[in-house]
Amino acid sequence: MSRISQIDYTEASPEIRAEHDRELSLRGRMTNMKRIMLHSPAAHRIYAEWFTLRDLLRPAISDRAIWLFSLAISEASNSLVPSTFFRRALIDSGLQPETIVPDADEALLMEFGKAIIADSNAVPDAVWQQLEARYDEPTLVNLVAFAGIMVATTIFTNVVEVDLDPELNSYKKG
Repeated sequence: MSRISQIDYTEASPEIRAEHDRELSLRGRMTNMKRIMLHSPAAHRIYAEWFTLRDLLRPAISDRAIWLFSLAISEASNSLVPSTFFRRALIDSGLQPETIVPDADEALLMEFGKAIIADSNAVPDAVWQQLEARYDEPTLVNLVAFAGIMVATTIFTNVVEVDLDPELNSYKKG
């Protein structure tokens, strides 16, 4: 059971209802994490910038690579909700997470994601040099900022013990 309740739309303030409606109009669904986070519309908007950064990364990094990067961060953080969310993205696109053979770019991003979680003060120089060889500086800034929001998401879901959304149950690992 989550440590913080989900908002009750019918009893929510006009500001919370407006943010709820905005999220539904933008993305078409409301997750358990978002329903909890909506207790603070500002926090919700900050975390929702994940989508903005993902869109900025799309010219340089495919959705599949972003999903694998996000899954690597989520799994390294032992975070069930985001891990299962990205497993669903991969499975629904016809891939099996356990059997994916990442290409060189995907493998690098996965290694980078795991390194961030292991020790963000010690990302191996070799990993960073490979990233620099592939991406320009604006893309690197967006990539690190995106990773930061992913890490923040894993922290939020872990600390709050966000309940897994029912539609994700069939996508759980193992």
